[in-house]
Amino acid sequence: MTKKIRFNAFEMNCIAHQSPGLWRHPLDRSTEYKDLEYWTDLAQILERGKFDGIFIADVLGIYDVYHQSAEHALTGAVQVPVNDPLQIVPAMAAVTKHLGFGVTTSISFEHPYRFARRMSTLDHLTKGRAGWNIVTSYLESGSKNLGLKTQVSHDNRYDIADEYLEVLYKLWEGSWEQDAVLRDKEKGIFADHTKVHPIEHQGEYFTVPGIHICEPSPQRTPVLYQAGASSRGQKFASQNAECVFISAPTKAAVKKLVEGIRSKLADEGRDPHSILIYTMLSIVVDETDEKAQLKFKEYQQYGSYHGGLTLASGWSGVDFSQFQAEDQVEYIHTNAIQSMLDSYVKADPDKVWTIEEIAKFISVGGNGPVIVGSASTVADRLQEWVQDTDIDGFNLAYILAHQTFEDVVEFVVPELQRRDVYQTEYTEGTLREKLFGQGPLLPENHRGASFRYPAKHLQPTEALKRA
Repeated sequence: MTKKIRFNAFEMNCIAHQSPGLWRHPLDRSTEYKDLEYWTDLAQILERGKFDGIFIADVLGIYDVYHQSAEHALTGAVQVPVNDPLQIVPAMAAVTKHLGFGVTTSISFEHPYRFARRMSTLDHLTKGRAGWNIVTSYLESGSKNLGLKTQVSHDNRYDIADEYLEVLYKLWEGSWEQDAVLRDKEKGIFADHTKVHPIEHQGEYFTVPGIHICEPSPQRTPVLYQAGASSRGQKFASQNAECVFISAPTKAAVKKLVEGIRSKLADEGRDPHSILIYTMLSIVVDETDEKAQLKFKEYQQYGSYHGGLTLASGWSGVDFSQFQAEDQVEYIHTNAIQSMLDSYVKADPDKVWTIEEIAKFISVGGNGPVIVGSASTVADRLQEWVQDTDIDGFNLAYILAHQTFEDVVEFVVPELQRRDVYQTEYTEGTLREKLFGQGPLLPENHRGASFRYPAKHLQPTEALKRA
């Protein structure tokens, strides 16, 4: 049976997310990111195209590694200014019925008790269409602005994330029993207090004694996405993620990442294909290959060389201004996104990258390939990627907002549907049900399910027993 291809839209509440410089194009709308209509228009385009969801990236800092300055980020609008990702979701949910919302929020900058309430609220308001992209953050500037003297080391951030998830699982899955909410108006009893339990968590990084202050949402735990592709990130994903987002410049690099992730899943006793893996790429499509190529060449004229290196330096933690354009890229260990440099240096032995090549590559489409052609050509390439790399779908980054997605919906989606490799209708239910065809809650073999009541850490306290 041919695997279905899945699409997410890869977005960010900013200007020219993955294609620095393209905001200057006359057809680009990304400078409208401050307007609610910008997001509701996008949501309706994506639902018309039967996208699984919109995957909203975020950073809480500025790209100031390149030239050790924020100059190029600010002058070129390289992911700055950037607004909060959660605030735009309810408006998009109000104009759609099926589209999912994967929101990026870092475990490094918000206490899990407060974050648990924010995500439960979002899951309620979207009627179970909320997802969370778990990140540990990589920008030094974000850490310093929140009071840290320096960025926590890469692997230690994942140690903190392990406990962070434990706290969330206890709150979301274990604090309220499934039948705790009664809503009995005649007796005046909203909830059975004996079935609401404090989590009594006391760990190395967090102490959370009380109950979750939200009643259970449709999914309890939002669909869990994870974007770390380093060895430590893959281990974390194998224990927690339901969907994994990766990005790499070549097919060989993507294949290597997918193999590593599925291998880690097997090591954890999970079915290697029980999660969905999406890789990032961009599409330039038109009526013919020739028209698409001309469109792509036009886009390249707007790409920002310094914007590309601003992103590359921020992602990798390496200041690329210290090198010459013709210098070959080499691996340097940093506390930023370790897999970023891996994908250029180690993952594909058949490709050697220079600084100039990376700058031009990233300036149109970011850290993922661009597929250019007619609907038929693009569909062929997408099917080849799925077959050759074992991915499940694509996080599509726009080059022009919202023109890229309008073109995909007009040209590519119908061609994939004609080939019976893309959904023609949505599955009913929550985001988890739409993605996996099972129930709205985490499956019983997921780590989070082990924290459901009556887990030993969720026994009622004497205070609640007497209440």
